[in-house]
Amino acid sequence: MDIEIHSDFSNANLDEMKEVYVSVGWTKHSNEIIKQVFEASNVIALVKVNGRIIGMGRGMTDGVFNAAIYDVVVHRDFQRLGIAKKIMEFLLDQLNHVSCVHLISTEGNEGFYRKHGFKKLKTGMARYLNPSLSDQYLEC
Repeated sequence: MDIEIHSDFSNANLDEMKEVYVSVGWTKHSNEIIKQVFEASNVIALVKVNGRIIGMGRGMTDGVFNAAIYDVVVHRDFQRLGIAKKIMEFLLDQLNHVSCVHLISTEGNEGFYRKHGFKKLKTGMARYLNPSLSDQYLEC
């Protein structure tokens, strides 16, 4: 398997990226939304196998104090092969000089992020517009 990881979004195949999201049940990511969120992100990881995008992750940072990682996702057919680990290493390498890196894990994946040095926040807070996400992620 020929795995390539890079951060060049300029020629990314949005249909392939959407297929990755859909494969894990994230169905609200249209090509337009994918383009918008990745163009707004200044830290990007795209993983290709044999020229096809099969995983990605993104982040945003001020370059000094804070960063946040989002959307670390691998196509269902390529999971459990260490690809998400490569994505996290790639993103964290780009953020190695940033004082604080945040992320919100999907349920059941907290252990994966712990392996990369992440811990629960004592004072972390969030606001969700979607009530089902509020119910899933927020403490009352």
